[in-house]
Amino acid sequence: EIAFPVRSIFRGAENVNFVLGEVQGLDLKQRAVLTAECAVPYDYLILALGSDTHYYGVPGAEEHAFPLKTVREATALRTRILTCFERAAHEPVSERRKRLLTFVIVGGGATGVEFGGALAELVYRPLERDYPSIDFSEVSILLVEAMDRLLAGFPERLGRYALRRLRKMRVEVRLDSAVAEVTSTSLHLKGGGVVPTETVVWTAGVGGDSRASQWGFPTTRSGRVKVEETLQVSGQPEVYVIGDLAHVEQDGKSLPMVAPVAIREGVFAARNILLQLKGREPRSFRYKDPGILATIGRNAGVGYLWGWAFTGFPAWALWLGVHIAKLIGFRNRIFVLLNWTWDYVRFERAVRLILGPPRRRETGSQPGKMC
Repeated sequence: EIAFPVRSIFRGAENVNFVLGEVQGLDLKQRAVLTAECAVPYDYLILALGSDTHYYGVPGAEEHAFPLKTVREATALRTRILTCFERAAHEPVSERRKRLLTFVIVGGGATGVEFGGALAELVYRPLERDYPSIDFSEVSILLVEAMDRLLAGFPERLGRYALRRLRKMRVEVRLDSAVAEVTSTSLHLKGGGVVPTETVVWTAGVGGDSRASQWGFPTTRSGRVKVEETLQVSGQPEVYVIGDLAHVEQDGKSLPMVAPVAIREGVFAARNILLQLKGREPRSFRYKDPGILATIGRNAGVGYLWGWAFTGFPAWALWLGVHIAKLIGFRNRIFVLLNWTWDYVRFERAVRLILGPPRRRETGSQPGKMC
């Protein structure tokens, strides 16, 4: 319900042309974007390729953990979670059943905290009613964070609130716990701890799109392109980089990889291009942080806006309002609002569809056994 066709967005813009194609390379000398279908020439180029999941070199993480950045990845993760409950409902061996019902979230940032709260509400409300044969005392939701606190980008007291809230929702949180290895049936922690599980959700970090370094752009260790204060690439004044792909330093720190930064950079890059077309010098980018919000389940959230930190229902309600306001299309806003209202009143999450087979081969199965 939040999707909106790109062509419909630009339907009334006569000076916009849309090309659907996979970018395979750049010809910086000839100023062309190379795709499988054609070469798209440009006078000015804005690269907004976004980011990839960053696994920090943890063995097995890329092969066995579930990232959570795209709709396709989210659908695969939902299929895995629901499939684990389906298998657990007919699994007689206690050890395998508990492994199926253990879900580990790696990363205590906003994404990890929000997903932990959402998963707890899904598991301990509708799924508990849907699977009466399962003993839900065997279900375990574990969030592991390498640092000594949650929500590192928020004020410390908001991190403490998130910790209390998650534990109240029956999410086990382990701080100062770095991941050493991920396998198909377990997660290994540095220091010797082993968690039997078949579902590891990786929200620990992101890095710039790897294609940028392949095209010769100067990048940081995290794969982000180093840009000047004007958001231009050094030596390439016609090329701008914005969003998660851009490494922009301000007050000695790199700007965070969040949507508000990307939106403001996009507008600023466009204005700089207009200045260049008029023969004027581009301006330096300066970001004013409007704040940040995160939800932790029903009626609970954290917010830090305009220097004020707040928690609970006000932060949760503001998060809902901001996200609805940012959607494109009146119909999308209405449907999302109606669905959220229904979920709130009925304590129900309607979308529990298993679409396609699980992403990886299941382990420990016994073909032909009686259910």
